[in-house]
Amino acid sequence: MDILDLFYKGGPAMWPLLVLSILSLSVIFERLWFWLRILTQEKEIVTRVLDAARDNWEVAAEMAKRATDQPIGRFLYAPLSLRNIDSETFRLALESTAEDELAGMRRGEKLLEAVIALAPLLGLLGTVLGLIHSLRSIRIGDLGTESTAGVTTGIGESLISTATGLIVAIVSLAFYRLFQGFLVNQVKVFRKAGNEMELLYRQSPPNFSNSTSVIAEETSRNSFNPPRKRGKSTFPEPPAPPNTPDSLES
Repeated sequence: MDILDLFYKGGPAMWPLLVLSILSLSVIFERLWFWLRILTQEKEIVTRVLDAARDNWEVAAEMAKRATDQPIGRFLYAPLSLRNIDSETFRLALESTAEDELAGMRRGEKLLEAVIALAPLLGLLGTVLGLIHSLRSIRIGDLGTESTAGVTTGIGESLISTATGLIVAIVSLAFYRLFQGFLVNQVKVFRKAGNEMELLYRQSPPNFSNSTSVIAEETSRNSFNPPRKRGKSTFPEPPAPPNTPDSLES
């Protein structure tokens, strides 16, 4: 009841502040769940994919494909999903995917920035409106009497909106900075994993067509019947020309 009482005493500015606080909390909880899943799984994904890439690129591609529900998995799978690429294309695939994934990690950032900027201003607006309402009822003849006690009470209540706006902005700013720190750390993780992946590629480029060529070779070998060895012909040889006098003379 005390919270509801303070809410109503805060004035009309408390309603937009309530909306901003709900939006801010929804973004904060969604981002916390998002970062919790990433930070607990990405290290294992990077280690497994890079270890597999040192021995077999096809196994590494399969592991990265299974982890495409994570940003780091999609980042590592992007170049491995291509076939017969050179080192420049390999690097471009890593860079473009990293930009997309990092942009997705900034989701909700603009909303938190808007809450941080608007909440104190709305709180201050509520305080100004409360002061206007309180000071309007003051009369010069009532100064110094007990009738001005209600005015001071109204001024104190009008400051509730300012305090609420500051609280909403401070909480939003704290989590905003936390998420920014996570994002900076992700840039380092992507850069390190991408450099190691590119280094492994330059040392031993993947050849995903090996298994396909082997299968095709086996198929063609089974379906192709080599010609028989050349032996004695089964057809009769043409008869020799008769010994005519003309041929004998020549």
